Amino acid sequence: MDMQNRVVIGPSGTTAEDVVAVARGLARVELSDEALAALAAARRIVDDLAAAPDPVYGVSTGFGALAVRHIPAGLRVQLQRNIVRSHAAGMGPRVEREVVRALMFLRLKTLASGRTGVRPEVARAMADLLNARITPVVHEYGSLGCSGDLAPLSHCALALMGEGEAEGPDGRVRPVAELLAEHGPAPVELREKEGLALLNGTDGMLGMLVLACDDLARLFTCADITAALTLEALLGTDRVLAPELHAVRPHPGQAASAANMLKVLAGSGLTGHHQDDAPRVQDAYSVRCAPQVAGAGRDTLAHARTVAERELAAAVDNPVVLPETGRVESNGNFHGAPVAYVLDFLAIAAADLASISERRTDRLLDRNRSHGLPPFLAGDAGVDSGLMIAQYTQAALVSEMKRLAVPASVDSIPSSAMQEDHVSMGWSAARKLRTAVDGLTRVVAVELCAAARAVELRAADGLTPSPAASAVVAAAREAGVRGPGEDRYLAPELAAAEAFVRGGGLVAAAEAVTGPLA
Repeated sequence: MDMQNRVVIGPSGTTAEDVVAVARGLARVELSDEALAALAAARRIVDDLAAAPDPVYGVSTGFGALAVRHIPAGLRVQLQRNIVRSHAAGMGPRVEREVVRALMFLRLKTLASGRTGVRPEVARAMADLLNARITPVVHEYGSLGCSGDLAPLSHCALALMGEGEAEGPDGRVRPVAELLAEHGPAPVELREKEGLALLNGTDGMLGMLVLACDDLARLFTCADITAALTLEALLGTDRVLAPELHAVRPHPGQAASAANMLKVLAGSGLTGHHQDDAPRVQDAYSVRCAPQVAGAGRDTLAHARTVAERELAAAVDNPVVLPETGRVESNGNFHGAPVAYVLDFLAIAAADLASISERRTDRLLDRNRSHGLPPFLAGDAGVDSGLMIAQYTQAALVSEMKRLAVPASVDSIPSSAMQEDHVSMGWSAARKLRTAVDGLTRVVAVELCAAARAVELRAADGLTPSPAASAVVAAAREAGVRGPGEDRYLAPELAAAEAFVRGGGLVAAAEAVTGPLA
């Protein structure tokens, strides 16, 4: 992406940064000259095969279990139109705009590879749809994560044909035909193989994986910051964060999390009091093992990003055009297993990170384990309940995230008259991961509320928090997360904390003192 907020797609794939720029930053999309040349070359191969008498899957046959029928030339435009219409069979709530934009961009990336056989004008039409900020209505249910994200991609292909519904630039959902008439592009008539090529990819689950990786990278850093604040508030020891201890067990994520916590705790007057009034040899697991748990999640994220990078360089279609040999060959590259597995793995890591965060919060609120803090961090305990029910909310979120951590990718329901008899359920894995990421954001926000309040209570007793902790607390207060005191309507403060975490304010406040965190 260049300084004009523009992404250029070539035939060799794209990057995660470009996906995020298009999906969330609404960056403009352009096709490179190399991509247009690759598209034209692949199309010539498809046209030659379409003119030949021998049947070729996707070019001159039916689809799935109906591939045994040879389709004459006069019915092939109808064949491609019909596969889009019949497969646009999603149900349920609308999928978020950023997901649909990511899905469309990634399908365009595969088209631009020159291995699908669509005409350049079809690829240009998809780029134009993205640039006009017309987002087709895609529904929650309809993909089994094999043979591609069929129903979601079909709803997008339907929009290229000028049919269905879409959200316009103003956010209103209207008939696609009206939106195209106002904003362009013109509807396209699909020819041999083009309908199938628009449907047959892992683009939805991959788009959600890329977006989740972007979110989780920030959330792992947020969790390191809140864990450091909790350690301070509990008068714990930072000696367990020493680099030489983590070098003994050389997991890179663990070392990164420990280093983050050390940076946040630098200059703290609260750490090291574990031998004072109630001597402790060591802190509880939820505090002492924070880098090990968050670090394992970081390493899981690194693996997921490796898988995403491979998919971003791939051309996922069936059949696929092989320009090197002039052939069009059936294959199984549309199977979503590689993506589905890491989507499930990330949901497990997110649930466990939320679980340890909730345990730290509970420790801050329990007078028997908080080393001198008031019950529930309340102003006048008994009259005030403090953050008691905020922890209930956190616990409810964690419980849901544990349910969401059950893998989707181990399930499979046969389809298409047993022709498609093993599927990945990767779309389902992606959808539940998005919910888990939202849950983790809220769980970390609750820990932030508790830890910031507890740090302020320690400061009132004459103990000085670290400069980074002080900066985080001040920024949180500025963002609407209020400090200790009597009970008040708490939901707006929790919402403010969530926005502070989600929007990057927490990381920015800490980094203003620590410098860049991992």
